[in-house]
Amino acid sequence: MKENAIRSLLFVPGDNEKLIVKALASEADAVIVDLEDAVSPDHKPRARQICREVLGARHCNGKPVFVRVNGFDTDHTARDLAAVMGGFPSGIVLPKCEHADDIGRLSHGLEVLEARDGAEIGRTRIVTVATETALATLQLSGPRVDPTGRLWGMLWGGEDLSASLGAQSNRDEHGAYTFPYQYARSQCLFAANALGVVAIDAVYPDFRDLTGLADETRLALRDGFGAKAAIHPAQIAVINQILTPTADQLDWANEVMLLLQDRGVARMDGKMVDLAHKRVAQRMLARAAALR
Repeated sequence: MKENAIRSLLFVPGDNEKLIVKALASEADAVIVDLEDAVSPDHKPRARQICREVLGARHCNGKPVFVRVNGFDTDHTARDLAAVMGGFPSGIVLPKCEHADDIGRLSHGLEVLEARDGAEIGRTRIVTVATETALATLQLSGPRVDPTGRLWGMLWGGEDLSASLGAQSNRDEHGAYTFPYQYARSQCLFAANALGVVAIDAVYPDFRDLTGLADETRLALRDGFGAKAAIHPAQIAVINQILTPTADQLDWANEVMLLLQDRGVARMDGKMVDLAHKRVAQRMLARAAALR
């Protein structure tokens, strides 16, 4: 699984096989089969079964498939993992991750189940949903390490955080996130980059508003997010297009690399470029290479 090749991650309810197969056939770079919020308590056993069957049937066609399990604040997590790990998902999405220890706890469970199923130990990656509660958001300010080596990405989200804060809305009259949610978004971005993992921007909930989605995705790209989550296949083309380096961007990156191949600073189009610009150029070229 090439991290630079994943721009879009499409959530799909785990209790709807038709929608899962449709998601796998979409242009999404990865799919997240959701056993948590998208599935009612009564349907969770059936959702686990469907998820395992879809993974085992090899409908994935090489597309990375993550499974969002229920969080450790429920009694569903162990059942979710035991049911789906035999299908060898690319990774597990852990919601309401409030402590760094939660990553280690999940990793230990994954190791046991990988051994049970004869899988390579450590193959299953982890994505945390990092800002769903006030405590989780504040914890991102402290020192964080990933001793497991499994952490692949960190996704921020504002909907559950709104409930945690008792907010009436997380957006202003213009559709932009209000300050508490901009703060949570920034916390996730800083923490992910500090750990060297993919920062994933939250879903845009109005799947009919593609203009708003495009604006928000451009902001995510501007600020340094490497991927964006989606809730509908109609959103994927917009996300993929914006998060794919353009010809002009690649020309800029190649020129920066050429100018700075043997020096730390240079003049380019009347402006100075330095090693910080070189790092941006390197990331852009790596993304383009992974997408070929």
